[in-house]
Amino acid sequence: MGLLDILLGRSKAVPPNLDQLFSLPSAAITLETAAGFRPTGSGSVCFKAAEGGGFTALREEVDKLLALDNGKFTSTTDSYGFTWLVRQTAPDDLETLVTDLHAVNTSLVDAGFGNALLCTLVAFTNGSQSVGLVYLYKRGSWYPFVPVGTDRRDNAQELQIKSVVGADLNFESDLSRWFPIYGAPGL
Repeated sequence: MGLLDILLGRSKAVPPNLDQLFSLPSAAITLETAAGFRPTGSGSVCFKAAEGGGFTALREEVDKLLALDNGKFTSTTDSYGFTWLVRQTAPDDLETLVTDLHAVNTSLVDAGFGNALLCTLVAFTNGSQSVGLVYLYKRGSWYPFVPVGTDRRDNAQELQIKSVVGADLNFESDLSRWFPIYGAPGL
């Protein structure tokens, strides 16, 4: 980062620390015992598709790998043009879910598309309410997202979840970066 970047208030992006995904299973135990939220077995990786042949070839390779897993991975594109790779496992198999999401993320980073990664989402429920724990690659941090209808969220519940699992995950301190991801696949 140069002097001009400092003067203009630009910050250097945090490189994605994909190994933070592996802290999720222990946080899930805390979340279940303290707040009653259990994993649903659903998780997803969101990225912005880049232009060019390199990304197209990578996408074809990812699609081939995903097809080998008996269709447990699906792909969808949202209204903003972001691609979501969704993985479904048994609810009690969070370790496999996290490992598979990590593998997709690592493939994208290793191919030079780490800057295209937006977030990873892992869904939880208490039977009546859903919560997504979201990892932001560019910030290197987590935040909870609790949708309660179309374009509404439960901020109080999100703050409570942060207080419950805040010691287990590196939470985003800037609440304005807790972006709503309404309609996210798997949530």
